Amino acid sequence: MIESSGPGWPQFLVPAAIALVLGLLLPLVVRPLLRRWGIVDVPGHRSSHTTPTIRGMGLATAIAALVAIALCSLSGLVEVDRSVLLVVTIGMVFCAALGWGEDYRGLPVRWRAGYQLLIGLSISVSLTVVLATPAWWIPVGTLAIAGYINVANFMDGLNGISGLHGFVVGVAYSYAGWATNISWLTVCGAALAGAFLAFLPWNLAGKRVFLGDTGSYFLGGAIACCAVGAFLSNIYVEYILSPVIIYLADSGFTLLKRIYQGEAWYQPHRQHVYQRLTDLGFSHLGSALTVTAATLAVTVVTVTALPFEVDGTLWMGLLVVCIVALYLALPTILAKVKGRTA
Repeated sequence: MIESSGPGWPQFLVPAAIALVLGLLLPLVVRPLLRRWGIVDVPGHRSSHTTPTIRGMGLATAIAALVAIALCSLSGLVEVDRSVLLVVTIGMVFCAALGWGEDYRGLPVRWRAGYQLLIGLSISVSLTVVLATPAWWIPVGTLAIAGYINVANFMDGLNGISGLHGFVVGVAYSYAGWATNISWLTVCGAALAGAFLAFLPWNLAGKRVFLGDTGSYFLGGAIACCAVGAFLSNIYVEYILSPVIIYLADSGFTLLKRIYQGEAWYQPHRQHVYQRLTDLGFSHLGSALTVTAATLAVTVVTVTALPFEVDGTLWMGLLVVCIVALYLALPTILAKVKGRTA
């Protein structure tokens, strides 16, 4: 594992605090602008909400996280590997910009897919050059970044779900960076955690707003860029994958199910596990917390097993499989209990 010396963990509260404060305050400025520009989400077949709601608040969340990262790295508040951090941050900016383009004007599906792959390719190539890793990882990184942008976008269908996901993954990646002395990852994770935690009260209380594609693209892109950078830095794959397994399982299982049933997999739908839970009576927050609880369970089990290496791998793997299987089967189980069809 590649390690770099860095400061102690208390200093990493700085990017989290900056992102949290900015994330709470910036919507006061951004929300009137979104209203003026008419960036409103109108309920559709896939929607879990019933009234038109302002979207695009991910602009404030992205700015909060990016400013926190920039201030910490440029001011010297936290010592980081600026070369890797710069590449990852540029990837975050590109993802947020693509999402903003979709929110503001709308983009054809082919253009969006092409831009996502281009972002993934450019960031993967740059990280490969900076970290001097084998070029065969470039296609993997490209697909991982483009893919998780879409995963985060598909899963952004409930109040609270993306804010909680950004917070949990941010904390997990920040811990992974601290545990392995890779400070750029800890800074990025802390900034993401603070920014998405700040979004939750705006999303859940009072006059609700949505992240929009700006926020979901930024969330997925930021996580994926950090994950690819961490993987190429030789961080244990368990640290990287455990916080995103539930999102990947929900999206992958739903996609395969729709293809198997001969449905148009690319069309909007309400067949994700988290959506089916709301159809069975869960509130938005209840379903979002269920996803988060499963994510936390997988992460804790995986990270706890790391010190045991080989001895802990088997039981950790089995327990993770059980958690994922239970999550995927939960709507069916609850439907049978209630005598309904999931």
